Amino acid sequence: MTDITTLLVANRGEIARRVFRTCRDLGLRTVAIHTDLDADALHVRDADAAIRVPSYLDGDAVLAAAREAGADAIHPGYGFLSENAGFAAAVADAGIAWVGPSPKVIEQMGRKDAARELAVAAGVPVVPSYDIDEDPATFAYPVLVKAAAGGGGKGMRVVRAAADFDAAVAAAKREAASAFGDDTILIEKYVERGRHIEVQLLGDSHGTVVHLGTRECSVQRRHQKVLEEAPAPALDDDLRERLHQSAVALGSSVGYENAGTIEYLLDASTGDFYFLEMNTRLQVEHPVTELHSGTDLVALQIAVAAGEPLPFDQSGVRFYDHAIEARIYAEDAFGGFLPQAGTATVVSWPEAARVDHALESGQVVSTSYDPMLGKVIVRAATREAARRALVTALDDTAILGLTTNTGFLRVLAAGEEFAVPGGIDTAWLDRHEVPAPDPAPARALAARLWLDANTAARGPFAGDGFRMGAPAAVPVVELDEPATPAARVPERTVARVTAHEVELAHHGQRYVFHRPDASADHGAAAGDGTIVAPMPGTVLDVRVAVGDTVAEGDVLGVVEAMKMELALKAPYAGTVTVVGATTGQQVALGAVLFVVEAEDA
Repeated sequence: MTDITTLLVANRGEIARRVFRTCRDLGLRTVAIHTDLDADALHVRDADAAIRVPSYLDGDAVLAAAREAGADAIHPGYGFLSENAGFAAAVADAGIAWVGPSPKVIEQMGRKDAARELAVAAGVPVVPSYDIDEDPATFAYPVLVKAAAGGGGKGMRVVRAAADFDAAVAAAKREAASAFGDDTILIEKYVERGRHIEVQLLGDSHGTVVHLGTRECSVQRRHQKVLEEAPAPALDDDLRERLHQSAVALGSSVGYENAGTIEYLLDASTGDFYFLEMNTRLQVEHPVTELHSGTDLVALQIAVAAGEPLPFDQSGVRFYDHAIEARIYAEDAFGGFLPQAGTATVVSWPEAARVDHALESGQVVSTSYDPMLGKVIVRAATREAARRALVTALDDTAILGLTTNTGFLRVLAAGEEFAVPGGIDTAWLDRHEVPAPDPAPARALAARLWLDANTAARGPFAGDGFRMGAPAAVPVVELDEPATPAARVPERTVARVTAHEVELAHHGQRYVFHRPDASADHGAAAGDGTIVAPMPGTVLDVRVAVGDTVAEGDVLGVVEAMKMELALKAPYAGTVTVVGATTGQQVALGAVLFVVEAEDA
């Protein structure tokens, strides 16, 4: 057995912090590595020691850092070097404990083609396939062309006709060669309505391999997981047990040690399941398994790496609540899923949830690394209760300064499709567009916050906030209020209010609303001559009637709110066709007050 006292995490961000958390519980000394960009990152501050490396992918530098720090174990996390058999072998050769499976197993299971052969030998069902040299005209379409090496959806193409086959193979080969340095391609049957089911495995060096239940990761976009849950819902007992037995059989056949995941594709139309691949590392979605099985997978990984036997056999595994995880990414999900970067000026995570993250207020988010900022994980006695808890947790997640996918996740988790157990297949998000939330409630809140701030200021605005009777500006506001007049549970809105704009997170979605300019044209952006109330308030003056001719810039009326008057002006010369305001009337934000038809319309 190996006496582990100091552990280096060859990773960054939330997974490094997650491993450090368990190390603290175990009384282990921790070592972080970092690039220049991460010199002051949260994971660096969490560790007992930190060493600079030129790159997280530089295995030699990471190993040198471990030697320098006196580390007797290395945990690779996921990504980067976690499934690099050469690096794992180098760690072992250096006399340092590798917190993962053997280099041989990583090599065997890391390639989809080799893993497929091992699965067949273990009696595990695999997806029907074709040889790359076969005539494409003889294939039963659609087929899936995919890279034998790597993962993450890279080097994958769905082909629906023989005429498209050659181009798809060429594109997949280029992408695979670029991403993995290996352009070997597999061709398999494409399951149109497939569910992504996983089984978590754990093995030790004493011949014990157990499963810790199933997960479902079918909510994906372009093969990237979005929501994950444990256990996988809507599986009958017989099917679930066959999945368990299949995974354990494959793990046992290769002498698997440490944590790993067997991934399956379940054909929703037939109930058949097929082996997809094995991930020889800890998965991003491991927290849902921990909550479902009542285990600490990282602690178990470290114990196995030290040569200890698992503290339980299969009969000792117990299952508890339903758990769901949402991945928070720096991306504009309602704007083409484009990556986002910038300074996260305000970060507020939910208190009633487990949050694995590496993001704090004032932190710069770059595009140099993976855009995942954190994970929000909930648990409850039933799936429906867990789903509702996730919606609430996402409501309570607020990130300002840059756009994230939190609002998208909230809409998805609250939607009818996800409410149905097993109701979403792996391609659902690629076929459907998730509707963006209505901005009107957020806009009304912004107007209220801005006006409240103006009233409280008792004077002109400060440069970065509003005055509260003191020189310093207080830019962040937290507002708890009922979701509806009859609601019992308040909604939490986090906002940053300045002299010129209100930035807020409402139901997880970030919005930025700009202050109306008293001298600006309040016509609609589209230039249709519609003038709306730029804020809720009182109509002080109406200066035109239907049929009046006006010149560009003529004042049509005046609106007042919190002692601020705004003149509403004609956007161009024309005729007034609508007057929706009367003097003394209370109007809501966005109410149509006037319409001017251009003279050349």
